[in-house]
Amino acid sequence: MTQAVADFGRRYLPRGWKHLALQFVIWFGFLGAYQAARGFADRGPASQARAFTNGIRVINFESNLNALYELTFQRLADGYTLLHSAVYFTYWFSEFGVVGIGLLYIYFRHHESFTRTRNTLLLANVIGLVGYVWMPTAPPRFFHAVGFEDTQFAGTVAFFANPYAAMPSLHVADALIIGGALALVCKHWFTRIIWSLWPVWVAFSVMATANHYWLDCVAGAAVALLAAGIVQLVRARRIANAL
Repeated sequence: MTQAVADFGRRYLPRGWKHLALQFVIWFGFLGAYQAARGFADRGPASQARAFTNGIRVINFESNLNALYELTFQRLADGYTLLHSAVYFTYWFSEFGVVGIGLLYIYFRHHESFTRTRNTLLLANVIGLVGYVWMPTAPPRFFHAVGFEDTQFAGTVAFFANPYAAMPSLHVADALIIGGALALVCKHWFTRIIWSLWPVWVAFSVMATANHYWLDCVAGAAVALLAAGIVQLVRARRIANAL
């Protein structure tokens, strides 16, 4: 039995069982540390007050531009049962489900792109955590007076993590990274289009569920691009030093 498992690893795993196990240790270890830091960073009364102040500032900024699109998106989603279910499913499943499955696909089918994609995701989330601590921001769903609605699904976020972590949107950052990576490695034009549009759909979903402002989505995209640029720069320097 042990020999069969070893033979399977040599035949089907890019770098064997130990390397695959290491990836799970890295990813779940980071995820645990990240969720702990996010959940307990600056959750006192002073931080909550800052979060609501920053949320009001974002709302005022967007309102002054006549661009409070999140309210329109939520009302649109609430008007159609299927769309309502789709955006909430996307909000919950996109961050870990799609990212995890996408990483596994890249690991097994396009291993040469795996390390770069993994490192970009990890770095983007570290940058995002700094943003949460530096600028805690209450999401739209807390501002009922403006017209936003909270839901049972969105309300449970506070149980799992810091509810005042709207800026930047790591849903959008991660969707842009994994969607971009899959769009590059997939060969069929249809799947490339789907993955290219994935970040747009995720952005719509997080706004339609009143969990993020569009300004958060822009910041999330910027975080993804910054992380990708840093990872690529480090990779280029390592290649140059190896020559």
